[in-house]
Amino acid sequence: MRKVFGIIMAIMLLLPFGKVYSKEKSVRESNTLRLMSYNIRNGQGMDLVTDLQRIVDVIDKACPDVVAVQELDSVTKRSEGKDVLKDLASKTLMHYIYAPAIDFGGGKYGIGVLSKEKPLGYRYYPLPGKEEARVLLVVEFEKYMYASTHLSLREESRMKSFEIIKKVAEASNKPFFLAGDFNAVPESPFMKQIEDHFVVLTKPYAATYPADKPDRVIDYIVGYNRDAALFARYHSFVWEEPLASDHRPIIADVILAHPSKELFRMKPYLQNPRGNGMTVMWQTTVPAYGWVEYGTDPNNLQKVRVLVDGQALCNDIQHKVRLENLEPGQTYYYRVCSQEIILYKAYVKQFGEVVKSDLYSFTMPDKENTDFTAIVFNDLHKRTATLKALFDQVKDLSIDFAVFNGDCIDDPANHEQATNFLRDMNEVVGASQIPVFYMRGNHEIRHAYSIGLRNLLEYVGNNTYSAFNWGDTRIVMLDCGEDKPDSHPNYYGLNDFSELRNEQVDFLKKELSSKAFKKATKRVLIHHIPIYGIDTDYNPCLELWNPLLGKAPFDICLNAHTHKFAHHPKATVGNNFPVVIGGGPEMDKATIMILQKKGKEMTLRVLNSEGRELLNLKL
Repeated sequence: MRKVFGIIMAIMLLLPFGKVYSKEKSVRESNTLRLMSYNIRNGQGMDLVTDLQRIVDVIDKACPDVVAVQELDSVTKRSEGKDVLKDLASKTLMHYIYAPAIDFGGGKYGIGVLSKEKPLGYRYYPLPGKEEARVLLVVEFEKYMYASTHLSLREESRMKSFEIIKKVAEASNKPFFLAGDFNAVPESPFMKQIEDHFVVLTKPYAATYPADKPDRVIDYIVGYNRDAALFARYHSFVWEEPLASDHRPIIADVILAHPSKELFRMKPYLQNPRGNGMTVMWQTTVPAYGWVEYGTDPNNLQKVRVLVDGQALCNDIQHKVRLENLEPGQTYYYRVCSQEIILYKAYVKQFGEVVKSDLYSFTMPDKENTDFTAIVFNDLHKRTATLKALFDQVKDLSIDFAVFNGDCIDDPANHEQATNFLRDMNEVVGASQIPVFYMRGNHEIRHAYSIGLRNLLEYVGNNTYSAFNWGDTRIVMLDCGEDKPDSHPNYYGLNDFSELRNEQVDFLKKELSSKAFKKATKRVLIHHIPIYGIDTDYNPCLELWNPLLGKAPFDICLNAHTHKFAHHPKATVGNNFPVVIGGGPEMDKATIMILQKKGKEMTLRVLNSEGRELLNLKL
């Protein structure tokens, strides 16, 4: 139980504050290491009693990922024929690698490494020592190298050993950490050499020897400084254990930089092209500092970042930058840039490499250009195959924007799940170069991450209902909320969509009387749950909104939810305008809508996943 608690506490200390989600947590956790070094004197304590269980207890309580162990017997008379490191590994449930330094007592005497992760390989190198031969053990893991050593008592031999160690570190292609009993105090020439080429990760003033009353530092964990941008020390300390050995164990918690090629979790996606602005969003796998470089000339881009009360908005995995004062009809080039924040403390911050995306472009909508082509998906319910099959039917079109009309990110349980399908939607429609409108259906409202979708999406006007112009076409989007009463037991008293629907009564009154609505030559209404032509006993939006919509001059209403394609011409189901309901999500029921405006004419086409035209409506 103590070991589990220790692991949990170590993870909690390493997690950044702010919006932290399940996927980010696992990535950051996998890049976090607890390094340990322990000269165990073969299990002989300060009381001269040999008791390996005391060493095991220290390791279990410390919960290290890897341990450099010194002064180890292997099948010697002194150890009564035991392989001490193997015994420790068995009791701590860790992998082990042993490196003998000398023959001793009918067996070997040397050093070793214990690790939770199975090593990929290892090598050991002889080191000089006039009083006895020494050795350097280097163990390779997936993301780093860990070396254990026990250096000579003589400075001359240590200095010669340094040259060998440095060459080995230089040849490594991963972050390289060295740990052990250096037999050198911080002021020694050897440690001055170490500091010129390595970052000392443990505290040079925290004494490690002798264990009962330590008065000097001779045990260290260091990282090769060529890799200093690839790791950061989060915390280090000497473990308080005065009895189990004549040395105290040392620990360094480090965070490895995430591989730069894996920093972007998804490509950038465009949203909310209103008011001469465009929102660019993207996501990284680990907390980062992000900004956008953009301009009309791809060779002359300006940098834009987000400042909040004088501080750069950073150290999160979700990034959003609003580009303002853009010219209508102008094409802009942009790329997103991110730099991992490996460490974020009050007075110390450490960054990884700057990673830049590909260069993308988008064209701002222009009220003078009234033509457009939009595509509308609905009820995909996280089915990527259906999404791709539908898009295949329109991939040759020049698309100006896309709409996902609800129940696409189906019942989002967590950030990872929501992000995975959002990434699929964005990449399929090319959201890095055309803006996308994400509307909420009743299934986006359900499950643990439903409210968290606001971190991934930017709703127009910051509401799930809104209106905007594309050219001379007015598009009004509504949100019906859930398809059952707020009192339904499935909602546990957490919903109040009655208030949301009433808000939209006021919104519709203002919108229908607005200049933008009245001046529009075409008017499109979109919402997920139909209020006309739906067979249900619960239809609160019909009662609330019909007094307004029953007289509103919309040219078309696009709906979803029923999973059955339907077309209700004007005045056939109490509707004052044509109503088209999309199908899906099964491949044989799925549909895609193509809304096109050319000159004064607007058409709506509906295709199935095989490209068969189900409807061609002139509006």
